[in-house]
Amino acid sequence: MVADLDVRSWLRERKAETIAHPGGTLYLHLCRVHDRLGELGCGVDAQLAGLTHAAYGTDGFEVALLDRTDRATLRKLVGDEAEALVHLYGACDRRRTWRNLATTGEVVDRFTGRTWKLEPDQLRPFVDLSIVNELDVIEQDPSIADKYGDYFRSIFAAWAPAASLSVTGEAQRLLDAS
Repeated sequence: MVADLDVRSWLRERKAETIAHPGGTLYLHLCRVHDRLGELGCGVDAQLAGLTHAAYGTDGFEVALLDRTDRATLRKLVGDEAEALVHLYGACDRRRTWRNLATTGEVVDRFTGRTWKLEPDQLRPFVDLSIVNELDVIEQDPSIADKYGDYFRSIFAAWAPAASLSVTGEAQRLLDAS
């Protein structure tokens, strides 16, 4: 896919290959999340969002590759739907969002305090991306599973109604093995 190659080139230009992250570099992490989303049958927009999900930084990883106000740059690269998912993912206040996400469909913006109500077609890719991201981190640093495994099992079980079956199955498989 041409867009995939363009995005990978853009990530390298942004020095993602030099930024430390569990499992090596941020670039490798982003590529693994992208690839796993594809392997699990998630759509192209979710995959491209997976490849760029840390572009604006996240609640768990503050390093940003692009200022969050420069959304047009990422939109041109990955499209409107994927960029909207990346923006939402970067803005998500996990502490105030994650516990009730599947039941409320609401995401609290960590920058503005605003609450976003997601439609079902927005919720599923957001949940899938969130799970796959954490699974990659857990796989790359097993001490995270040792420390937070019960928390992730609880959160991912609560998210199961909103997640893709393949993603939920992958989460169960990996967390049960840890």
